[in-house]
Amino acid sequence: MKNIISQLIDDFHERKLPEPVIRNKEFSEVKGKADVVIGMRRTGKTWFCYQKIKDLLAAGIKKEEILYLNFEDDRLLEFNVNNFQEILDVYFGKYPKHRTARCYFFFDEIQRIDQWEMFIRRLLDTENIQIFITGSSSKLLGSEIATSLRGRSLATEIFPFSFEEYLKFHGLFSDRPKTFGANTSSILRKAVKDYMEAGGFPEVQKTDLDVRIEILQGYIDSVLLKDIIERHKVSNVLVLKYLVRHIMTSAGGQFSVNKFFNTMKSMSIKCTKNSLYEYLDHLTDAFLFYKVPIHSRSEKSRLINPAKIYTIDTGLLNAMTFRNSNNCGQSLETLVFMHLRRGGDDVEYLNTKDGREVDFFTRDRISGEKHLIQVCWQMSDKKTFERELLGLKSAMNEISLPTGTIVTWDDETVIDKRIKVIPIWKWLLT
Repeated sequence: MKNIISQLIDDFHERKLPEPVIRNKEFSEVKGKADVVIGMRRTGKTWFCYQKIKDLLAAGIKKEEILYLNFEDDRLLEFNVNNFQEILDVYFGKYPKHRTARCYFFFDEIQRIDQWEMFIRRLLDTENIQIFITGSSSKLLGSEIATSLRGRSLATEIFPFSFEEYLKFHGLFSDRPKTFGANTSSILRKAVKDYMEAGGFPEVQKTDLDVRIEILQGYIDSVLLKDIIERHKVSNVLVLKYLVRHIMTSAGGQFSVNKFFNTMKSMSIKCTKNSLYEYLDHLTDAFLFYKVPIHSRSEKSRLINPAKIYTIDTGLLNAMTFRNSNNCGQSLETLVFMHLRRGGDDVEYLNTKDGREVDFFTRDRISGEKHLIQVCWQMSDKKTFERELLGLKSAMNEISLPTGTIVTWDDETVIDKRIKVIPIWKWLLT
């Protein structure tokens, strides 16, 4: 294994790094803590590490002071916990003077190796090394890392491109537009339509439709196989796939395990409710789906009321579901949720006392600032728009918020001087 590790180190130091798309994220980089990069497969975690490596080189750090290893390299298939020490032996054997220098180690998809946390903790305790870790499973934030690293890690979550990053990638705007004149608005309208259709995964940005669909469907297969079936030893693959398809066809809808269990039972497909709860947890662990709970001070109410579930990317939704008019509203709501999720706010949905629903109630974790946001495709659908407006007004009165927002596809106005109606292509940039 030492020869393989030596070869991988030499390969990294000799090859030219690719030019990454600059993401709107930064590492915390606190001494004594490991920086953990998490997110779904293919969102660009490795390239985010390349971005950091480029920054280090630009700051005068020598490339030999940086180590990068990808544990999904086929040459490391036989690697196990006993081989971790060989990384240090080989690296410091090549560069003995670096033992007294500050070094930077990047470990990609390290969660593939059992008991990896023990090695990372030892490095933090004994070596002058800043550690960067990537992984496709949120277990990196769960009990595994919490038990072994005891709070000695800081997480950065990487998502598919935001709309702003999408605009930069395609060369439409180098910076966030500050004005929205006719020319800028027309470009943004076209761009957000393409963005909602293709999604934000970097690899599919400039591919044809058929190829894009095949690639995105492959992402789903990879998540199911590697992050769920293999890792958690799932045997009822049929039910797992039905579950994924069901959630995607009702994107942003409330999901009830009991109802889905009864659906499977009516189809004579065997499964248990416990296994369904486990599968749903595995899918959210792998960052394919996100749960949005109901807003309530009662923990019992949060447990009884089903969560709404959103898919990480509209491109995935389009690749996995049949397109119709309902998909437009679901995709728009997904865009809004993912923008809120990227911002790091706590996100819930809200049911008012008079039985109306508000799509999103958000709270800033630091300032405590709160917002109510409804999503409505267009104002011309008067019945739907009136329902959404009444729900928003009712919630504003209940929780004493002076303002609210309705995000639409392309409508813009102000209602009663306190409710802003704003198109998605502008809201995603504010």
